[in-house]
Amino acid sequence: MTYSIPNLLTFLRILIIPLLVFVYYFPPNVIGMRLAALLFAIAALTDWLDGYLARKLNQTSKLGAFLDPIADKLIVVTVLVMIADEFGKLSILIPALIIIGREIAVSGLREWMSELGYRGSVSVSMLGKIKTTAQMMALLLLLYRYDIFGIPIFDIGVWLLYLAAALTLWSMLVYFRRAIKAFG
Repeated sequence: MTYSIPNLLTFLRILIIPLLVFVYYFPPNVIGMRLAALLFAIAALTDWLDGYLARKLNQTSKLGAFLDPIADKLIVVTVLVMIADEFGKLSILIPALIIIGREIAVSGLREWMSELGYRGSVSVSMLGKIKTTAQMMALLLLLYRYDIFGIPIFDIGVWLLYLAAALTLWSMLVYFRRAIKAFG
């Protein structure tokens, strides 16, 4: 089912990335930041929607199962790097590195476990979904960044980024623990 609705939504999420980068940097202004935040919000919604539709329409596929996590990681890592680059603060860089490092480690773990026939032992958990939600919310707020009615959106985004980093570490430990248990 290469051309199923869920797979097309995943492809759309990947195609949004260069557009998001473009509006973020050229020119860097309030309108560009808001457009980048809007594009990110659309991408985050397609992440939820593609999985929902795949199950609801019985259109799950190996291609979708492969591409969906890649699309997630591509957009999350891209936005983390853009924000860390712009602000150059350790307060952003530390959680960004934790999140990126975890994504690489867990992706490698899943690949290895799959080769050994234990892919199911490190399948996505509810904690992983909560982690992804926290990441997406943090990045959306950091992209938007402008206060709304005096509410410090950027500061809330930074706190959510730390929450996402903590959930990231926790979920990584859960996945590694499951992998160890799979070996008996």
